[in-house]
Amino acid sequence: MRNIKMIVQYDGSNFKGFQRLKDNDNTVQGKIEDVLCKLTDENVEIIGSGRTDMGVHAMGQVVNFKTNCNESVEKIQKYLYKYLPESIVIKSIEEVEDRFHSRYNAKSKVYLYKIDNNKFHNPFFRKYSAHINKKLNLDLMKEASTYLIGEHDFSSFASSKSKKKSNIRSIESIDIVEKDNMIEIYVKGDGFLYNMVRIIVGTLIDAGHRKLNPTDIKEILEAKGRKVAPETAPAKGLYLFKVQY
Repeated sequence: MRNIKMIVQYDGSNFKGFQRLKDNDNTVQGKIEDVLCKLTDENVEIIGSGRTDMGVHAMGQVVNFKTNCNESVEKIQKYLYKYLPESIVIKSIEEVEDRFHSRYNAKSKVYLYKIDNNKFHNPFFRKYSAHINKKLNLDLMKEASTYLIGEHDFSSFASSKSKKKSNIRSIESIDIVEKDNMIEIYVKGDGFLYNMVRIIVGTLIDAGHRKLNPTDIKEILEAKGRKVAPETAPAKGLYLFKVQY
């Protein structure tokens, strides 16, 4: 049996998230699996490096699947390109060793969050960035981000729906860059809790608007409760940017 690895890009605007749902086929996983099943005449199940939520996008989602299909990887990629919705594209495909697992073998992930900080939103970016018309102070956001670096209990930054046994995670870096009032926030870590990146971004936004002091991050972490952290940033600005192995 072959093990196929793919890097997938998708516009998550109109999907119910990445993971296939029992009561809804409109998911990224569901669309890819349906096409692969027709190609291989097998019951194919793809494994994703992570589960992006409804409305979240991906530039570098990594998946793998097992198959007995003898078609070349080039033909598989062309078939997927032909029959998948235009909002899903397989950027690369290769055959890998049997032990490769897109989720368990991942060492770190990088998420990107985009903010349109112009007074009036750009209509062409409205589905792919969060519009915040009040000017953000990037220096305060960068200062606040330093208190999130390292290993912490991120219970305050996890949705109440999170079912992880441990909320301890390690953030390696948070980089914030701005050009023409478009802000990009890159968060790299060993793993993330449910809505963790979006809550981190919401907190940095509050710091940028002086609703909290950067040093308040320490108290938010120590509280270990979702109610003490600011609102969750909108899904449409979030991208799974890269997975590293």
